[in-house]
Amino acid sequence: MVINGRNRTLLDQTAGEIRLATGAEVTPVVADVSTVEGQRALLAACPTPDILINNNGGPPFRDFRELDRQAMLTGVTMNMVTPIELIQRVIDAMAARGFGRIVNITSISVKMPVAGLDLSSAARAGLTAFVAGVARTVADKNITINNLLPGNFDTQRLRNGFAAASKKTGKPESAIAAQAMAEIPAKRFGTPTEFGQTCAFLCSVHAAYITGQNILLDGGVYPAAF
Repeated sequence: MVINGRNRTLLDQTAGEIRLATGAEVTPVVADVSTVEGQRALLAACPTPDILINNNGGPPFRDFRELDRQAMLTGVTMNMVTPIELIQRVIDAMAARGFGRIVNITSISVKMPVAGLDLSSAARAGLTAFVAGVARTVADKNITINNLLPGNFDTQRLRNGFAAASKKTGKPESAIAAQAMAEIPAKRFGTPTEFGQTCAFLCSVHAAYITGQNILLDGGVYPAAF
């Protein structure tokens, strides 16, 4: 298993936790996957992966009026171009072996607008549309391409958002978190374990007939029957 991040301390900690929990051999690669050099480093560590999980960071909250051309190009590179480039580099070897699982971590904002995340939403929606056609061209090679669309999960990034909102409004972080949970039909945030288990299922042999799909993990926030 090869994992990637830009923070060596967090990456090494994560690798250690995975080794302890599973006994798997884990190779951490510190690199910016949005760069050509970062992708080369990743593929040098694992040239022919059976499974590719695309989960690059996204642009921060920002009013769309503040986005200049470079900011927009950077956002599209991070959340659309980079996953596509990685898929390009690994998919033919997957087809030759007759097995491949690709999961793109996008966002609930692909389906439901979130003000301030317009650039992230647009780039991820572009990726979603791009791989929808690609998925159908490789399904007969036992390759699946699916997208996971998370809502609110109890992560440090979510908590950092509450901290920022608390600083701006003066409300306690606990009150802001409680209000956010109250707006979710499940009345709670998702857990990283739940997310990981869903992702693992999509990467397994049991999900071989699921491809080109957008799987919402949002506790029922998105209000739709279809």
